[in-house]
Amino acid sequence: MTPQIASSAMEVKYSRIRELAEIAMGMDGVYRLYFGESNLPTPPFIKQAAIQALADGFTYYTANAGLLSLREELAAYYGRVHGVAVDPVKNVVVTTSGVQALNVGIRCVLNPGDEAIILTPAWPNGTSIVQMCNATPVQIAQPVCGRRYTVDFEAMERAVTPRTRLLLYTSPSNPLGWVATVEEQQRLLEFARRHRLWLMADEVYERLYYAGGVVPSILRLASPDDAVIVVQSFSKSYCMTGWRVGWIVTRPDLASRAGELNEFIISHAPSFAQRAAETALRDGEAFVEELVGRLKENRDYCLQALRAMPGVTVPEPEGAFYLFPAIENLTDSFAFCKELLLATHVGIAPGVAFGAGGEGRVRICYAADRSIVEPAMERLSGFLRQYQGRAV
Repeated sequence: MTPQIASSAMEVKYSRIRELAEIAMGMDGVYRLYFGESNLPTPPFIKQAAIQALADGFTYYTANAGLLSLREELAAYYGRVHGVAVDPVKNVVVTTSGVQALNVGIRCVLNPGDEAIILTPAWPNGTSIVQMCNATPVQIAQPVCGRRYTVDFEAMERAVTPRTRLLLYTSPSNPLGWVATVEEQQRLLEFARRHRLWLMADEVYERLYYAGGVVPSILRLASPDDAVIVVQSFSKSYCMTGWRVGWIVTRPDLASRAGELNEFIISHAPSFAQRAAETALRDGEAFVEELVGRLKENRDYCLQALRAMPGVTVPEPEGAFYLFPAIENLTDSFAFCKELLLATHVGIAPGVAFGAGGEGRVRICYAADRSIVEPAMERLSGFLRQYQGRAV
């Protein structure tokens, strides 16, 4: 018998976001609003730091946990921004991107046959990584309550079994734009404590917050002994998606093991990219502030445009850079997005890609320049009028 690919690998579904994007990549003139990134280039001061790092010889291996100088900058960042004491050696591990931070963190806490509760709709990579660990993701949809998304704690309680080991949530949320209140954070933390679970908080979008300042990290509420894992990245706030540098902040035992396991996954993040990330932390505040102002203007424009479209409802995002509108009569969001792409060259992501609660919706990334966002919204509006006309 011919050797076969492992069934555990085959059970992990390919990203439906990437599936649509690959169609778009074979087309010209597409307004690309399907990926979670701005079309702004990385700021020059960060690129220059990488050039200088190359000149200074940062082309060799680093520690698996990352350059100590970057971990020290990250510890200083948490003290400055969140008022939280973080030990750069005991609590911080540098990773090759936020998704690799998810990967190594989840691998450290799940055994085959375990279960993980995941608040959805959510970026699908968390669910897929749980499956890659031969564990079971249990998705709990976040309902809309009034004008915002919330957390269904009753459904979470019903979902807990003796095999549950992890609770994963994202705040600010991709794709919802939801930001956990301090009360919601406290309840999530207490839930994890009561059921003896690891609590993983994906805080990649913490700087992209429209109420002013920064989204409070769960680390502000957690004690040093809590089983809390914070996942982070330089990709979104500093326009560094292609650089692939992220990090974890967690308890010393998990941080130590995650650093060791980095050896067998990626060894470490690129050394010169780590040096550039240090500069982003030290000198990037003005850029982040300008970026958030620009994103808020785009959000408000897109909200106004969407709310004028037939059959569309959408809560106002509190953070990140996505809108997740529900579309009346929409039952196959992938087919809808594919038809929209082929007919209008507007690329958005299907809601079904984001798990439970996602079907019937689409995700629109509004981080692109207005020269892209405005015509994309106009084409979407025209397409929707035709679509809703067919549904009558």
